[in-house]
Amino acid sequence: MFNYILSGGIAFFLALPAYSQMKPATRYKDDVFPAISVQKDLSYAANPSLGGKRRSHLYDWYEPQQDSAPLRPLIIWMHGGGFKFGSKDMEAMRLWSAGFARRGYICAAINYRLGKKDFRFKFDELVKGCYEAVLDARQAIAYFKSNAARLRIDTNRIILAGNSAGGMMALQVAYATDAGMLQLIGSADSAQASHAIDPGGIAAVVNFWGGIFQPAWLQDARVPVVSVHGKQDGIMPYDHKGFPLYGSGAIHRVADSLHIPNSLKTYDGYSHELQKHFNPLIHSRLTKKRWLEAGQFAADFLYAQLFEGSRKE
Repeated sequence: MFNYILSGGIAFFLALPAYSQMKPATRYKDDVFPAISVQKDLSYAANPSLGGKRRSHLYDWYEPQQDSAPLRPLIIWMHGGGFKFGSKDMEAMRLWSAGFARRGYICAAINYRLGKKDFRFKFDELVKGCYEAVLDARQAIAYFKSNAARLRIDTNRIILAGNSAGGMMALQVAYATDAGMLQLIGSADSAQASHAIDPGGIAAVVNFWGGIFQPAWLQDARVPVVSVHGKQDGIMPYDHKGFPLYGSGAIHRVADSLHIPNSLKTYDGYSHELQKHFNPLIHSRLTKKRWLEAGQFAADFLYAQLFEGSRKE
């Protein structure tokens, strides 16, 4: 009798791993769609027929195949490159857009205007480049809202996401005013610029190793923020280094003090793009593994903020 009970108990515990693997996947947290479709080089310009499609306003559209949901949350992905380089075709953009589409999101990886292509750092050019990119991001938001019915977009769940410069864009759209950004570079236009936040109804921000120009701007809105950052980032400071640019560590600290929903995953010992030694041209298998981890961390945060407790689709 004892042997029978013992063998039954062993069989039960051996079956637990198999049971856990059979647990149904959760939409928006896990991969639930095995196949996705991608449409390339669409335009979010107001009048794409005038003068042809401007490359700076093109986007790629990722969506899960055989998705019957009437409305889907949209993530607008914005690439890095210091507002001088990069495009929607970068490996990180393709990886995250496809990954979140498999979770049930629809994703738009967008291009935006880039500035003069040189490697010299000038703070005024950084702010100007970011400001122009923010205007393009707002244009993209307006485009997707105006086409929400056709694209089956849940306009209450539009998320801005990006890495490096793209993360900066997302944060500035959610928290900066035109006047605030123009004042940083001493522009005469700042006197007439708007002092109102214009986040465009953004539901959340995904900030991968980006930053904000002034952490005090966080007190003017309450958009949830999830951040991932390398602690030894030499390109975008993890916290703050000298000039008006504050990374994810500072954002997390200030957001906590203001009770803004936020979460931060820190990679100690890693630099920009979660690399040991930043190289914009070469991304190792382990670096891409960390990018996938960052995506899962963001997915868990978004699920908790936007879907947990509500009716699952």
